[in-house]
Amino acid sequence: MINTNPAQEPAKVGIIGCGWLGSALVKALVEQSYDVIATTQHNEKLPLINKLGAQAEILSLPFSDDNESSAVVFSCETLIICIPPGIRRGKKDYPEKIADIIKQAELGKVETVILISTTAVYEGIIGDVTESAKLKLDSEKVKLLTEAEQYILNFSNQGIVLRCAGLVGPDRHPGIFFRNKKLLTAPNSYVNLIHQNDVVEQILLMIKSDTISGVFNAVSETHVTKKNYYTAASKAFNVEPPRFDSQTEVEELGRKVLSDKLRNTLSYQYQYDDLVAWLINSERTKLN
Repeated sequence: MINTNPAQEPAKVGIIGCGWLGSALVKALVEQSYDVIATTQHNEKLPLINKLGAQAEILSLPFSDDNESSAVVFSCETLIICIPPGIRRGKKDYPEKIADIIKQAELGKVETVILISTTAVYEGIIGDVTESAKLKLDSEKVKLLTEAEQYILNFSNQGIVLRCAGLVGPDRHPGIFFRNKKLLTAPNSYVNLIHQNDVVEQILLMIKSDTISGVFNAVSETHVTKKNYYTAASKAFNVEPPRFDSQTEVEELGRKVLSDKLRNTLSYQYQYDDLVAWLINSERTKLN
């Protein structure tokens, strides 16, 4: 899928959902001379996407009868889905949205679909967690996330589910979370986080491969407690540290999400594997 012949048209990549991560991905793809089409549900975002160098398109999900087959984004060889599940806001239509996308991908020219999923699918699991973990499907959130992922895995061509840990990076510094003296629960549990740059680089490698498929965890090796990590984050951002809930302070270390499968499959070396070091350096690098 790498464009090695200058006489050929550049490979087309579609991004459904051009938010914080999607915008960074657009920028990286354009820099590598991909032809990028990015979608949004908001008209006011169209010029922002165009400014990044991509073709912008309105796409409303779930589909209605009059918009399900007209989207240009489904003419791309690779389709990356970056839409938030919205489950925390009480929405339950995430699987329906993914099903609609896959239906159109099957009808279009899409060869590869990559879903940006979340390690929240491991909710309720304790200890080291790999992609083969048995999920707690009695949780509605886990059930909805799993149902959405399954549509990707059932895609007739190449389907990839990237389960991302909590995202940090430019404009998403963990110290900001506690400016309003937020109460932090389970302070002795592990943090599972990943830097935006690493996610973007991992996706770029996946786009260039026609052999990778299945589920992959995307998470750094920063396995320290919430208390230690967010105290360091507050210090780096020069804000008061969070308050810790003493009622949950004696809890176990929770889950530690492991990313060995992705590291080995992609032969990928993280740029920000130590996010405590990133916190310290961010004071000097303006949180890049």
